[in-house]
Amino acid sequence: MACNKDEITVVVPTLNEKEGICDLLGELKECGYNKILVVDGYSSDGTPELASKEGAKVVMQHGIGKTAAIQTALEYVDTEYVLVMDGDCTYDPHDIEKFLSHSGNFDEIIGARVNGRKNIPRFNRFGNWLITRTFNLFMSASLSDVCSGMYLLRAAAAKEIDFNTKGFDVEVEIASHIATNSNISEVPVNYRERRGKQKLSSMKHGPTILSSVMNLARANSPMFIFTSIVMLAYVAAMVLFLYAFWDYYQVGIMHEYYFLMGVFFSLLAIQAFMVSTVALQLKRMERRITRKMTTRETNQNIRL
Repeated sequence: MACNKDEITVVVPTLNEKEGICDLLGELKECGYNKILVVDGYSSDGTPELASKEGAKVVMQHGIGKTAAIQTALEYVDTEYVLVMDGDCTYDPHDIEKFLSHSGNFDEIIGARVNGRKNIPRFNRFGNWLITRTFNLFMSASLSDVCSGMYLLRAAAAKEIDFNTKGFDVEVEIASHIATNSNISEVPVNYRERRGKQKLSSMKHGPTILSSVMNLARANSPMFIFTSIVMLAYVAAMVLFLYAFWDYYQVGIMHEYYFLMGVFFSLLAIQAFMVSTVALQLKRMERRITRKMTTRETNQNIRL
């Protein structure tokens, strides 16, 4: 069932966003969103004061970084859904409508930046592509923009997350948790030119986010460890086989030890592949069961 605008708290994490915060809050109000929570990371440019003048509720985050801002926001949210969007005016509040009609079926809906990608620096686009592809590989997902700063969350699901990241990789951590335990999707959104100084750097933050993807995959995805075993065992087997056959071709001596070790690693790769396939099917079955249970609970609530 689609949620309405009164069931959403729009959370805007900010840090020195005076150039765009007023216009963003004005657009949100024009679109009919009245529950707006600005979580400020101790800005030095007057952002909290400007947000207060625009009628938004402003709280100061505890802790440092965007993760801390999201955690602080969840302590204040009393609605069923929370819509997170950056305070630099890059995301269009009119696009929130796209999230509402699908809200009943997913615990997270990501706003994939498909329009206005020219406003994302080329190197940042490459970094986002690499991070998203790595995420999809190890999380068995099919997302196109896992690093997007605009997404809708079911508040109850978000409050279950045990956050371990600290910065811009919070989006990856949230998506990892939801993709592993529930249903996740995305809708296309417009991406506008940024107001103010850009804080995210692919050179500085990209490796950290990519590292977080790997760590989260190891913790949350059964595919990660078995896929790694398959790849390593397969490479080891190929190296041993090539060495054994090349040596036999050159000097006519077959090293049975290397050949047998190659057979061992080949069997290990096959077994790991079979286990990873079973683990993937079980995870998909779990998601289908969870989806059916969620749909049933939603239907029961509608009848009540």
